[in-house]
This record gives sequence, C-alpha cells and structure tokens, in this order.
Amino acid sequence: MEKETSLKRGGFATALGALIATLGSAIGLGNIWRFPYLTGENGGAAFLILYLISTFLVGLPVMIAEIMLGRAARANVITTLRRLSPSPRQPWWLIGAAGGLSAFLIMAFYTEVAGWVFAYVFRSLTSNILSTNPEVTTQMFLALVSDPFQSLLWQWIVLVLVGLIITFGVARGIEATTKRLIPLLFLLLLVVDVRALTLPGAVEGLTFLFKPDFSKITATAALIALGLAFFKLSIGMGAMITYGSYWKDDQNIPSTALRVALSDLAVSLLAGIAIFPVVFTYGFEPTAGAKLLFITLPAVFAQMPLGNFFIFIFFLLTSFAAIGAMVSLVEVVVAFLSEQFELPRKSATWLAIGALALVGSTAALSNSTLANFTLFGKTLFDLYDFVTSNVLLPLGGFFITLFVGWSLKPEFVKEQLTNRGQLNNDRVVRLFLILVRYVSPLLVLIVLLDSLNVF
Repeated sequence: MEKETSLKRGGFATALGALIATLGSAIGLGNIWRFPYLTGENGGAAFLILYLISTFLVGLPVMIAEIMLGRAARANVITTLRRLSPSPRQPWWLIGAAGGLSAFLIMAFYTEVAGWVFAYVFRSLTSNILSTNPEVTTQMFLALVSDPFQSLLWQWIVLVLVGLIITFGVARGIEATTKRLIPLLFLLLLVVDVRALTLPGAVEGLTFLFKPDFSKITATAALIALGLAFFKLSIGMGAMITYGSYWKDDQNIPSTALRVALSDLAVSLLAGIAIFPVVFTYGFEPTAGAKLLFITLPAVFAQMPLGNFFIFIFFLLTSFAAIGAMVSLVEVVVAFLSEQFELPRKSATWLAIGALALVGSTAALSNSTLANFTLFGKTLFDLYDFVTSNVLLPLGGFFITLFVGWSLKPEFVKEQLTNRGQLNNDRVVRLFLILVRYVSPLLVLIVLLDSLNVF
C-alpha cells in the first residue's frame, strides 16, 4: 500500500534532479539580497566565518533531518509527522502544521518582493531605471510599491507563473524547471562577477568580503549569522520535508544535503563578488542595508559602462533565484491539499494560488491602500514576515531537532541515513545525532529567543 501511495505521488526522476531542485528551494532572494546586505552591515569576512560555522552547526543538521523525515514517510508535512510519531497521542504533527502555515504566510509577502524583482526586470528592458542620484532611484522604487495596481499585478503574475510550473508535476514541472534555471543563475552571476572584477574597486570589495577583521565579531553578529544560516536553507517551513518525500530511496541524504549547502553558499559568495566591488568602486556604503537591491544598485550600475545591460542581467538572475524558492513553498501547500483532500494536482495548485492571491494581496497593499492598517503595530506585510521569521520557523526547527534527536530511535535514523546499511555513513550518523540532540536545538533556541527580543 505504501508503495502505491509513493508511486501515485510521483518524485524526482534523477538524483541530479533532486539535488538541483532542493538547491533551487534553498537559493532565493536571501542569497542575492539578504546575504550581501547582512554581510555588509556586520563586517564582511568576519561575518562570513560566523555564517559558515552556523551553517554546519544548525542549517545542515536540520536540513538533513527534514529530508530524512520526508523520504521515510513519503507524505506531506502533516502526514509525515503523524506517520513517524512513536505514538498517535503525541502531537508532533503540529510541527508539520506550523511548517505548512509558515510556507503559506511566507509566500503571502515573498511574492510581493518577487513581484518587485520581476517589475525591475521588465523596466530594465522597457525604460531606464538607472540614475546616479540615489534619491531618484528611491522615488522610482517608492512609486512602484505605493501603487496598488502595480503591486497586485506583479504579485499575481508571479503567482500564475509558479502555479503553471507546479501543475506539470514534480518531475516535469519542478525538476525540469530548476534544472534549467539554476545553471542559468550560476552563468549569469559569473557574467556580472567578471564585469565587477574588472572595476577599480575590485580589490577593496574582495578584501571586504574575504579578509576577516576579527574585531567585527560580536555577539549580535553571531546571532544574526545563526538566524541567516537557519532561514536561508529553506528549513523550518516544510519545504525540505516535502522535497525529501520525492527523493529516491538510494540517494545519499547527508552527502547531497552537504552539496546543497555548499552550492547555496557559492551562490551567496558570487552575489557578494558581484556587488561589493561595484559598491566600493563608486563610493557607496556596503552597509546600505535592505535597500541595497532596489535603490543602491540601480544608482551604482548607472555609473558603469553598459550599466543598463548589467542591471537587467542582475535582476533576471535574481528572478530565477526567487522562482525556485517560491515553487518549493507552494508545493508544501499543494502536497497537503492534494493528499489530505484527494484533490487532483491541478485543482490543489490553483486552489493554493487563489488563496495566496487573496491573502497575499493584503501584503501587496501594505504600502498603499492598507498602509494605515496595522496589527500589533505592524503592517500586514511586516506582520507576516515577523510571525514566520521570528516565531514559526525557529519554533518548527527547534521541535524538528527534538523529534529526530529524542523521539525517533537512533536505529531508525541510522537506517535512513545509511540507506539501510548500503552506505558507509556510520561516522556521519554519530556526528549528526550529537548535533541534532545537543548543539542544534540549543542554538536554534537562542535564535528564537533573540528574535523575540529576549536578550
């Protein structure tokens, strides 16, 4: 019976496809936008070291745990935790519910940011979005986000595109799309990197990114690095559990997850190489913060020869990064709807897209029509961001580590990570159990408490 369910669900056709699709989920706007500006705000290379340590102590163990759970259960996030729970009376399924809710709420505001990216791709082809005056680029951006028609239009374009990809299924839709987009993403990043490295400020930019100043290492920077490592790998939101349920039985989970984490890091570093030499060459601050992508970079590229071409390439590759992440988040919801209510994939997909268009519109209008509507002192855009990033994701990750480390039997974990003894991963299993039992939950708990301003 289990085999029949697995076959009906479909899955990734190849091991390479599973790797690239999972990488597509991990890569997102966080790599091209959040990682560079947080690195800029927290000291460059010193912050990079903290991020690397955090990735291997928190991000990678939780990713392995989630993929393992998904593959073992071959089900959506809620059914996975129900199926693997030692006792039906234990409410571990709430972890899956929190993950599914996180994926939905993240998409509600993430699609709006992605809509801004798509708008800039279009505008870079049809009009000039560049200006050497940051005040002009600021006004351009504010004109976009404060226009209710444009905000909704671009968000809905993004949602329809994601829906079309998912309707084709796991292999022909998700896997086929990411196998095309991710190599293109790397290629376009390299094009922008080559141009950035020819600029006069290249050495200064690379020094900032790769030569650590250990005086910049602070407790605040360490906590930010922990949070970034946790959130940037798409963990705690059901995506890795859902994608893991599509992995083949003979895929090496620890090895593939490590490749995903390293490739995700490579994309972030390539984005940093593309941005910081340009920023230093033209006298902008690397600490520009969240406005770096939409306000600072158009002002920077305006001073470069062929600036219009390179800003188009940059926003195009950013849109590719966003698509892979969005597809994985919507798939969490689609998998649940199709399996829980026995809906055809297409029906489940467009039901999810419709619900996201409805709820997401409240985030899209947070800078215009609903700008004065707040809950707990936050616009709906900021509220969705806060609830997911600061509460649901770390809470989900914390309980995932407790479930895998303390509720599941070590023999079960070893069986899954060694593919029932077919792989020589015994040392990896021992290290994984130490991290997921003691190190990762403690660090995730620190991230959760810090995000709630306990410290």
